Amino acid sequence: IKLIVIGVFFFGIGGMWIQFLVLFLTPFYWFSTLFFRRSRLTTIGDFFTERFNSKMLGAAYAVFILLLSLLGGGVGYMVAAKTMMAMTPKQIEEYSATEKQAVFDFKEYQELRKQLDTIDTEEDILRYEYLHEKSKRGELKSFVSHTNPILFYFIYALIVGIYTMMGGFRAAAITDAIQGVLIIIFSAILIPVGLSKIGGFSGLHATVPDYMFELFGSATMSEYAWYTILAMVLANLVSIIAVASGMQTAGSATNESTARFGMIAGMFTKRFIMILWALAGLIAIGLYAGKLHDPDLIWGYMTNDLLFPGAIGLMLVGILAANMSTLDASSVSYSALFIRNIYKPLYPDKTEKHYLFIGRIVIAVTLLGGIGVALYVDNLLELFKYIISVPAVFGAAIWLGFLWRRLTKTAVIIQASVCLLIYAVIPNLFPSIEAITTREAFTVETVGKTVMIETKALQADVENGQAAFVGETMKKEHVVLPVGIFFEQVVRENPKDSDSPKIGQGRFQAEIWVVSWLGIDFSRWSKAQLVALRFFFSALFPFLLLFLISAFTKEVPRNVTNAFFAKMHTPVQASDEMEKEELEISYNNPDRFKHRKMFPNTKWEMLKLKKIDYLGFFGSWVLVGIIILLLWIVVTIK
Repeated sequence: IKLIVIGVFFFGIGGMWIQFLVLFLTPFYWFSTLFFRRSRLTTIGDFFTERFNSKMLGAAYAVFILLLSLLGGGVGYMVAAKTMMAMTPKQIEEYSATEKQAVFDFKEYQELRKQLDTIDTEEDILRYEYLHEKSKRGELKSFVSHTNPILFYFIYALIVGIYTMMGGFRAAAITDAIQGVLIIIFSAILIPVGLSKIGGFSGLHATVPDYMFELFGSATMSEYAWYTILAMVLANLVSIIAVASGMQTAGSATNESTARFGMIAGMFTKRFIMILWALAGLIAIGLYAGKLHDPDLIWGYMTNDLLFPGAIGLMLVGILAANMSTLDASSVSYSALFIRNIYKPLYPDKTEKHYLFIGRIVIAVTLLGGIGVALYVDNLLELFKYIISVPAVFGAAIWLGFLWRRLTKTAVIIQASVCLLIYAVIPNLFPSIEAITTREAFTVETVGKTVMIETKALQADVENGQAAFVGETMKKEHVVLPVGIFFEQVVRENPKDSDSPKIGQGRFQAEIWVVSWLGIDFSRWSKAQLVALRFFFSALFPFLLLFLISAFTKEVPRNVTNAFFAKMHTPVQASDEMEKEELEISYNNPDRFKHRKMFPNTKWEMLKLKKIDYLGFFGSWVLVGIIILLLWIVVTIK
């Protein structure tokens, strides 16, 4: 919810794709869920162990996911804490002198931003540049909260840890059910209250620029142009199959049909509700644009302003429970992954009670590790974009492992190592090395420019005498500020001195750095183009490595791949006895289903599609179209 509302608040309706891009992935769950169910395994770590005859690869995946779990935990903590912060603001009388100055500077900065196209005095220009540098450093505040995020993180983790260790998945399911009902109810309440305050849909269009209603933003006005969304979809498609809980979710279903229909139905229900959250984000633009120093605070700020006291409390409960359900369910999955693919192979003869105790320790470690990430990264959107690409380290190998017999263990090891270096190690290592953060070649920015855009006049334009009526077509100058090419942020060492050296901050974009070795000049690229390049690289580079290296390395032993694909081609049966019987026949005759393969004399293992496959996959795309149509209707109502 929060990611969609934050994205829309920051970039307009196109910003919802930071989370809503999963809409285009949903049809592919029709096949990935089938793969997981037919594999008849407990964890994805088991997949690597069995498919490549390598416990080492299974353990490597488990270690990777456990480290990645810290990022997911960080998202959960940040969402909860920033909601709490926005809902517990201090009164201005309670501000310290430093806090008052930060709030005063923020208001001045917003006023100067509104006049950016018309600023002409050197004093105002220098003042704006100074405040802009402070803003990039996060030193400006729209308000100050009573909530101490560090203290909140530890209390929150303690509560989640206690009931998760005591109740496991059962406790996670109960909290998930509670939060689901609360979130749906109060998300719906926010919209009519917000629309009423802003003057209905006509008032919404009178206060929000028309380019913010474009479903697929432009490279000029948004970070999410159509090609950026395509790149993110491809990167996420590679990554989703590596999510640790996928195997357990599909594997717990009674049969293949239950797994597939259950997954698709649940996913599309959520996609429909996302439309409400996108509308809430547009309302937030009209009501609170320029009033917050941190877009991550918008959901809590909106709740605190629009709902009455009792409803505010229930919304807070819903948000906290929502994040708790994410943290608890994932921590239990990670605990199982650690026990099954790392700990048990090393210590195979321990009691179940012992393994349960170790699992509880893992739950505590993953919850505490998430706190570290939340303290280190303070930008929810950037953290989520990071999570999109990193699972592709193993995602590409999982997709190909299910489909291509020729994929080798050596190729997976080398590809995962190289991609881990590019996607995770370098982006986090380089920002800690002063010689790199201050290196002139890495602190370059795109060229800022002023462009003329054609847009519809807003109420503010009429009041300023720039238009005769709301909705009149007019032209406006829009200043496109420079953005860092290799670093997430590029700031001045001394914000008061516009000639001081530049410093790189935030994530180092190693993907763009690798592509720059080809001699490409990125100085005139837009932010949307840079983001798209990063995600296209994340999606395609792993496959390139896997195909090239597999061509020159030794295949997995034929008896191993025969057994694996014989099982993958055998439908799940209605009873354990039938399962055992059918699998035994397949193991004894690995070519049993050769006549059903799309490419029978090749290394590709895709089976010919059945009627149910066509109906499920293309029917899902019809639902995707319906949801996009509904979203378009919502943003065009006036």
